[in-house]
Amino acid sequence: MTYLQALDKINSLMLFGSRPGLDRILKFLDAMGNPQDKLKFVHIAGTNGKGSTSKMIAAVLKSAGYKTGLFISPYIIDFRERIQIDNKMIEKDSLAKCVEETYPLLEELKKQGVIITEFEYITALAFKYFAESDCDVVVLETGMGGLLDCTNVVKNTLVSVITAISYDHTAVLGNTIEEIAGQKAGIIKPNGNTVYYPQGDAADDVIAKTAHEKENNLVYADTLPLQAVEMTIEYTKMLYKNNELLIHLIGDHQLKNAALAISAVEILRNRCGFNITDENLKDGFAKAEMPARLELLCKEPTVLIDGAHNPNGMEALSVAIRRYLRGKKIVCIMGMLKDKDSNSSLEYLDGLIDTVITLEPDNPRKQSSEDLAEKAVKFFDIVYPMDSFTDAIEKALNIAGDDGAVIVCGSLYLASQLRPLIVRCLKKHNKNVLIDIEN
Repeated sequence: MTYLQALDKINSLMLFGSRPGLDRILKFLDAMGNPQDKLKFVHIAGTNGKGSTSKMIAAVLKSAGYKTGLFISPYIIDFRERIQIDNKMIEKDSLAKCVEETYPLLEELKKQGVIITEFEYITALAFKYFAESDCDVVVLETGMGGLLDCTNVVKNTLVSVITAISYDHTAVLGNTIEEIAGQKAGIIKPNGNTVYYPQGDAADDVIAKTAHEKENNLVYADTLPLQAVEMTIEYTKMLYKNNELLIHLIGDHQLKNAALAISAVEILRNRCGFNITDENLKDGFAKAEMPARLELLCKEPTVLIDGAHNPNGMEALSVAIRRYLRGKKIVCIMGMLKDKDSNSSLEYLDGLIDTVITLEPDNPRKQSSEDLAEKAVKFFDIVYPMDSFTDAIEKALNIAGDDGAVIVCGSLYLASQLRPLIVRCLKKHNKNVLIDIEN
């Protein structure tokens, strides 16, 4: 089986959608020999911040010499980003081999009426690859929720990390913060360790109650002696116990993600026997990267690409705009999925954006550019619904000029699709691009 054939097999499962529940994947993993039971995990749930927090923890573990698996979603550039070991994507041949060996098991279960979804299958493939590669530890990001998320089949969880919780996937996770937090808290294991950053609402009580019921060591990341030293549009410097840490991730929210990551690392080295030095922490943080999370592509004009796609993410983006783009003429290229809370998200950008260009992400759940534009005109004076990605980029750059700023937001899917196009467009206009899409 070739890599492209393997991808076709995986993509064919998209029609089964996303369905919470553990019964299906447990049957599939049992047929595979339960590779997840051979691994140790740092399990991460939350509405926003999972990817950045996961990347920081994994980078520190790699720096400390541990063979570290990383499972994240969605991908931005290459499907294989979802399954990594030591910051290297799964090889194409390895992915093809995993699919070739496991797809017959999936088809056999299908004959029995057990339908495996795409995310369940990718999760199982990751467990198989990590186990066969003898990973020392796996940083595992949930897909949606936690309690009924298919990643929650794992037993050997060293630390459960819960990032920012807000309204998203309400049709599945619940309509209140308490309900959503209850789903996220589902990853907390009996007699384990949990890290959480209190957010001053009902979620705090749910996390505390669950941790108490499961007799967990609950660590609040806001008690960490971590403070910002310098915050620029290119990096964030922090001071932790007289050690200066630098991350190439920007925005006030990254300070909270960093606090969560450090708290998890402290548990690993103080309670789980991991040999992680302060230098490993510093080195890992400096090497942690996350595309399309307030990623700076160019400085003249300022071009930021961000996957913010829900109210919590848009709030973080609005804070970043006030901090880094004050006084600039800002053009926003935006596209959202139809199941997202567009109105609440747009409200956070009210008064900060001069011009909005709406597009349709290439996704079955896309919201039309016209529908999004109709909502956007309630908040912004100038709104252009467009069809062509390339034309939208050219228009945005032309309106912004070299002194202005262009922001892409609304969907990680849109960010993934626009990122290489923007880089090529900037190069065509002889702009100094800060990343290389070929790498």
